[in-house]
Amino acid sequence: MMIYHDKIEKKEINPGVVFQYLAKGKEMMVYHWNMADGSKVEMHTHDSEQFGYCISGGFIIIEDGKEYQIGAGDAYIIPANVPHSFVAVGDTEAIDIFHPLRTVLPDGNPA
Repeated sequence: MMIYHDKIEKKEINPGVVFQYLAKGKEMMVYHWNMADGSKVEMHTHDSEQFGYCISGGFIIIEDGKEYQIGAGDAYIIPANVPHSFVAVGDTEAIDIFHPLRTVLPDGNPA
């Protein structure tokens, strides 16, 4: 399977937060994110583990009540069912991988 980034639909789920649903395998799914400086993904949880890689920009991540700041080239792992949120520091681009498959996409639609 080939996936061409420029052909994938972009969805703005919050002001300044644009995601693209890149791929879905048997047990994992991948998202691409672009976030404007200061944009937010509010506190939430999901049943999937989340691995993320910050391509450019950065995030302030609150995970289980602790605050972290990461930048380009850094990564994060968020365990399933742990409350977390993101704030973009600068214009930010990232990739997220979820395992197992999420049942609901970030835009609220079924996966």
